[in-house]
Amino acid sequence: MLEVKSLSKKRGFVSVSGYVQNLIEMDKDLISEETLLRSLKRAQKEYRQGKVVKAKSLADLVCSLKK
Repeated sequence: MLEVKSLSKKRGFVSVSGYVQNLIEMDKDLISEETLLRSLKRAQKEYRQGKVVKAKSLADLVCSLKK
């Protein structure tokens, strides 16, 4: 408990409960392992199918997606 209290103060929170509430909110924004694995499998499949866009820059990528 002492570690949590020192971390909360180090991160600028007035209370431990405020720090914990912040951690819970941050956790809600995290992507789940299942979603990440589904996305990875889909990306691998698209790569094998040759659906990869080769771009020299982000601007080239955006332009190629508009076509």
